[in-house]
Amino acid sequence: MVFEKKYENGLRLVVKQMQGFRSVTMGILVGTGASVETDKEDGISHFIEHMQFKGTKKRTAFEISDSFDRLGAQVNAFTGKDLTCYYSKCTSEHTAACFELLSDLFLHSTFPEEEMTREKGVVCEEISMNEDTPEDLCLDLLSRAFYGKENYGRNILGTAKNVKGFTVEDIARYKRARYCPENTVVSFAGGIDFTTAQALLENYFGDLPKGKFETRAPKLIAERQSLVKRKQIEQMHIALGYPSVARGDKNENVMSALNGVLGGTMSARLFQEVREKRGLAYSVYSYLSAYAECGTQVIYAGVNPEQKNQAFDAILEVVQTMKEKGVSLEEFNRSREQMKSGLLFGQESSNSQMLLYGKYMLYFNKLFDFDEKLKAINAMTLDEAQSVLKTCFDETQRAVALVGNTNKAF
Repeated sequence: MVFEKKYENGLRLVVKQMQGFRSVTMGILVGTGASVETDKEDGISHFIEHMQFKGTKKRTAFEISDSFDRLGAQVNAFTGKDLTCYYSKCTSEHTAACFELLSDLFLHSTFPEEEMTREKGVVCEEISMNEDTPEDLCLDLLSRAFYGKENYGRNILGTAKNVKGFTVEDIARYKRARYCPENTVVSFAGGIDFTTAQALLENYFGDLPKGKFETRAPKLIAERQSLVKRKQIEQMHIALGYPSVARGDKNENVMSALNGVLGGTMSARLFQEVREKRGLAYSVYSYLSAYAECGTQVIYAGVNPEQKNQAFDAILEVVQTMKEKGVSLEEFNRSREQMKSGLLFGQESSNSQMLLYGKYMLYFNKLFDFDEKLKAINAMTLDEAQSVLKTCFDETQRAVALVGNTNKAF
């Protein structure tokens, strides 16, 4: 069973009650991230996510982590391009205590100066670690090649220079603009009923003022680039990006099915052709990245530098063959079954359900309808897929990123 409640200040509550579960996952989701930052703010969404754990009016940073540990609870957070999420998982008996802790770090963080100084060093190390992770670096570079330096092209971590310069006033200003009730969803999933969740929310968030939410629309560009980052590493990392559908688009399900055929599994075309038949890559895959206004079809491969041109040509060949000749009924049905199983498997995880229902409420302001989604997946046809495929993989709108020991793009 799924329940919702919307409050006058804009705050939204969603609860997925999962029969037989003896644990609860709870999350506080805020509709903000790297895509709405200014150049001066670049990296601040992620830095705030770190700092929320570094002390409140009644707990030190250690006392926050120690209190969760004493409950046997897990706690974490993440920042994306348009979402920041704080979440915890605990046994059902500790739900109230765990939500009090999560609410405290979310609502009452004080951002002590000494903690800020330390955490700037931690985040700068994270930025350095990202520089030493070429696959992530390549995909970040592709975002910039596809979207430019701003909006969805921003690196979530920001720059070390920016991070070192952030002040308490910068954090307060950004939180006033974006951490507002109307931009926030609280989501519960697992062994919890709606009455309990509602009481907890109203106890800790009940007097939250509406605030002055600052709407920010990402500025999108149409220019696609080929970018190269030279790194003294053994492999060559290649990523390609093509325009895809926005989140909630009528063709979103069909695009997911087509992505499954292209590179979503080990039986998909990219894996079979580039790795299994030609031996040109160990890792090769594709995925869709969808946002409110736009989307990207991403392809990635890690290859031997001496075979980078062969690998790139092989990827293009797979893409063009799929576009020109379409997909078979067998491939389409296999991908559709993968979509259905992914949806159904998620029903067995409170973490997955907390995020699914929380994000859907945040993005669309309504409950996710599981049965409707399953029905839509079952209703897809091969003819629909072939028709949508004709609009995909526009080579004039393709972006490319390359990370490795080279200065030359394709």
